[in-house]
This record gives sequence, C-alpha cells and structure tokens, in this order.
Amino acid sequence: MSVTEKDLYRDTPVRYLGYANEVGEAFRPIIKKIFVHASYAVSIGYVLADTADKSRKQYAKPEALGGGPRGAAIATGDTLLWQMFASVIIPGFTINRICWISKKALSAGKLKGPLRKWGPTAIGLLAIPFIIHPIDHGVDYVMDETYRKYVK
Repeated sequence: MSVTEKDLYRDTPVRYLGYANEVGEAFRPIIKKIFVHASYAVSIGYVLADTADKSRKQYAKPEALGGGPRGAAIATGDTLLWQMFASVIIPGFTINRICWISKKALSAGKLKGPLRKWGPTAIGLLAIPFIIHPIDHGVDYVMDETYRKYVK
C-alpha cells in the first residue's frame, strides 16, 4: 500500500463497524439479546471484509514481495486473528464485564429509576474509547511474539 493510499477498513469511518459489538454489549442490560447478537454479526462482517481485502491485495503482489498464495494465506491469518481478538473478542468481553460490574454496583447502592437502568449502558459506552488503544497494542504485542514471529 502506498503512503497516500487510505485503508478503507482502518483509516475511515468504516472502522467503527468493528466496534458495533461493543455498543451492543453496552446496551445489553436494556435491549433484547437478538440485537446484541446482531451487533456481533456487524462486527464479524467487518472483520471478514477486512480480511478478504488484505488477502486479495497481498495475493496480487509479486511473489518476490510476499505475494501469491502463501502471502495471501499469511495475510489472511494475520488479519483474521488480529481483528477477531482486537475488534470482537477482547473488547466485547471487556465491555460486557464493565457493564455487569456497573449493574451490580448500582444495584448494591439501592439506586432506582433511570440511573439504575441506564447507568451500566452509559458506563459501558463511555469506556469504549479508553479500552480500544490498550487492547490494540496488547494484541499487536501478542501477535508479534507468536503468529508473526513464526510465519514470516
């Protein structure tokens, strides 16, 4: 990819589709589970689209530059693993637990009304911007020490 070429899946608002499951998890306390599951479908669809895009681009490169079938297979594995962990699994679990703890804490405080109902969702939504970069960096580190170290 050239320096000026934008990556549709990482450098544009399309990237936010990868966070749909985090929003779904934040709303879990107040919406039906089908909508939470649908948010995962959006995120996983984003992951699969990004994986297909990276694989296709890697395959099109000359084999001397890491292209062809082997390069595409490595790119597929790297993108799929990274995106599933950094965009779906870890953030979804993290927001789920933040909302669960928030709900327990607000219930223990004997709060009633809108704050008790909407509090966990608000806390979950507010947490999203704070968890993204640490999770991304953590997944990068683990990928660098495992998958990327052994497939190159």
